[in-house]
Amino acid sequence: MAAQPELRADARRNRDQLVVAALDLLLEQGVDVPLEEIARRAGVGIGTLYRRFPERDALLRAASYEGLRRLADTGEAAWREEPDAWHALSRFLRGCAELRLGALMSAIEPRLHDAIRAAPELHEVRQVVTDLVDRMTTGAQAEGALRKDVSTADISLLISLQIYVPPSQSTSDAVSRVVDLMLDGLRARD
Repeated sequence: MAAQPELRADARRNRDQLVVAALDLLLEQGVDVPLEEIARRAGVGIGTLYRRFPERDALLRAASYEGLRRLADTGEAAWREEPDAWHALSRFLRGCAELRLGALMSAIEPRLHDAIRAAPELHEVRQVVTDLVDRMTTGAQAEGALRKDVSTADISLLISLQIYVPPSQSTSDAVSRVVDLMLDGLRARD
């Protein structure tokens, strides 16, 4: 993120724990999760939360950055480790669905639209994700694996895919089935 005053090790650890706890709880419960619950999950007092994040939106921005960073890390690992662009794209989309981070970003974005657009650190990591998606999309099309009518913007929409999981089905089974169907629809046909 943007340059911040250097924190003591314990203060940095508390801040990081708060961001991770916020991201996890936002994924579980949505953007209105009580701040007290975030502090409790992080193992710190509510005063520590307010010292690091004086307002809810500051914590949401930090969680947004962490979520986008996880998306970028997922994409970078897929690009680096997979044998070709189609497999990298497939792995990335599967990772996005499993992490549910795109869905979280979709929930946070309307609330913080102007702040997210103005924050340089969020712009930078969002650009990393955009560049990766573009590279995977154009690469998979050049390989003949991805339909030619699918754009980078289309793939970007799929990052925010939200999958409802019925109580009778496991999350991993539901995600796997939906992503398999999605990838089959994206694949180029002879």
